[in-house]
Amino acid sequence: MSRPSWNEYFMDIASLVAKRSTCLRRHVGAIAVLDKRILATGYNGAPTGLPHCLDIGCLREELGIPSGERHEMCRGLHAEQNVIIQAAYHGVSIKGATLYCTNLPCSICSKMLINAGVREIIYAEGYADSMAEEMLEAAGVKLTRMNEWIVDCRLTIDD
Repeated sequence: MSRPSWNEYFMDIASLVAKRSTCLRRHVGAIAVLDKRILATGYNGAPTGLPHCLDIGCLREELGIPSGERHEMCRGLHAEQNVIIQAAYHGVSIKGATLYCTNLPCSICSKMLINAGVREIIYAEGYADSMAEEMLEAAGVKLTRMNEWIVDCRLTIDD
């Protein structure tokens, strides 16, 4: 057994975080890392204390809204939003951090990550939102796709 690289290690953790997702469409996990230390984690799902899509269904699915469109119609938060919120909630700055994410952030999350001071995003899978890549590039945020990475977050959620 070989020791994983730092990128593999942190992407493994982001993949594990994604398994907590309560989204019916896509399980996404994200972690903010600075100096090889995890600052905050997040997965996509409903706000704390509200019913999960697993329990009450997906409004976007019911309305036939394609992936990458009409984000405001989702009751859940994205994994990247939850990373930012968790860091703020606990008084932890993510300025200068690297975000490891199982998916490329959408344009809304990208804007938030830019303003939060994230300097690099390492992701596993793409996302149907070209504006996100354009904004991140314009802001000088380094984007790296782990092409060899295969994320499998299709496990049954039992709680």
